[in-house]
Amino acid sequence: MSDIQAKPQKAQIEKLDPAVLKVALVLVFGALAPLFDSTMVNVAIDTLRYDLNSTVSVIQWVITGYILTMGMAVPVSGWAVNRFGGKKVYMFALVVFFAGSVLCSLAWNPGSLIGFRLLQGVGAGILIPTLQTVLVQTTGGRNLGRVMSIISVPTLLGPILGPVLGGIMINALSWRWIFYVNIPITIIALLLAWRGIPSDKPSPSKQSLDIAGLLLLSPAFATLIYSIAQISNYGGLKGSRVILPLVTSLVLMTAFIIYALRTKKAPLLDLRLFKSRIFSASNATVFLAGMVMNGALLLLPLYYQQVRGESVLYTGVLLIPQGIGMLLTRSWIGRLSDQMGSRIIVILSLLVTVAATLPFAFAGPDTNQLLLSAALLVRGAALNGLLIPVMVSAYNGLRKDQVPHASISIRIFQTIGGAFGAAILATVIAHQLSGHSAPDARTVADAFHAAFWWSIGFTVAAFIPSVFLSKAAAAKKA
Repeated sequence: MSDIQAKPQKAQIEKLDPAVLKVALVLVFGALAPLFDSTMVNVAIDTLRYDLNSTVSVIQWVITGYILTMGMAVPVSGWAVNRFGGKKVYMFALVVFFAGSVLCSLAWNPGSLIGFRLLQGVGAGILIPTLQTVLVQTTGGRNLGRVMSIISVPTLLGPILGPVLGGIMINALSWRWIFYVNIPITIIALLLAWRGIPSDKPSPSKQSLDIAGLLLLSPAFATLIYSIAQISNYGGLKGSRVILPLVTSLVLMTAFIIYALRTKKAPLLDLRLFKSRIFSASNATVFLAGMVMNGALLLLPLYYQQVRGESVLYTGVLLIPQGIGMLLTRSWIGRLSDQMGSRIIVILSLLVTVAATLPFAFAGPDTNQLLLSAALLVRGAALNGLLIPVMVSAYNGLRKDQVPHASISIRIFQTIGGAFGAAILATVIAHQLSGHSAPDARTVADAFHAAFWWSIGFTVAAFIPSVFLSKAAAAKKA
């Protein structure tokens, strides 16, 4: 019987172990910095362009470069945890992110800022999957739903509060405060991790780093993310700046799959996990959920600003109901996931997400704001059901040494799905507006209607893999 699965049924209804809760809160605090940072930087692009005397195309690399190095660092986390132990790797990632934040706050030109953001991306890329690995291994597979509901807090708060805090700091202080604020957070997080996370022993096998796998998987992931980002810039799959990195990524990914299935040494990512129908379905659902959630992170702020004419700061305020909805159902869905499995919860959440997105597919500049706020509240309440239960399903039945591989896989699929969702929706809007030199309010609203229908399509597509997720009997298996 596996480490994660071999727990008595009553463990799923017992109270959360205080020691596990302590570790979860410590890990969550450390994740606040990178998740707030990424959303705050997004609202500072125009300010950075002006203050550093640059162009949007150059400054955009402050975001793109961060994402690329984060993607390249993700696959290393699994090996590092098995080789050195989760606590050491988690603290190392915090130190790297701290160093990157300090240097970013001191940047003197676009090149220095982009370079220091690359360092930040390495820290963030290692930090997030390591957080998930450490926590799942600490729980031993008990009460995973409630634990996942705790570590989802930064993911929920970052997109909601990040733009608001970023807007306040940029307007009242300086863009450098976006990075200054990371410094005390990471220092406190390091102290908490040092005292609050129990030391864990690395794998006795002392596996060596899979260099060949690293040289294939990390560039494959990074170039795929880059090519996806270029899709929205160039209006689809056209031009060498989209096609070349996309083909390169697919070739590298294919080579890695062949290599990982044939190698006799421990691969960077154990693809044999995908023999499990539930694990494969969990990753597919995570991918589509990333499209639904991250696509909306792009779509909703633009809708309020371009269709309804709201300011950046007020847009952040208007999006708060979605965050409130997510916070309201977080613990409840976590408990349900422990008791009844993932399948029913995800299917019902998808239905509610579709219903709550429909008002935006018909809304215009004069649509009642209370109606849209209510839709956002309901939508936020449902989004938890697209993430927490799927994470529980993905880790179901895994051995302790398989958990780091699962964390890498989930992070990769979630990131790629989010990037695809944002790129496709941006392309849809651009395509709808391409035939109008000076689009009026009605044309712009229609463009967003089309994008919201696409978002609903992503949600409907997620029904397919969700029917293969774990059901109550599997989740309670002793």
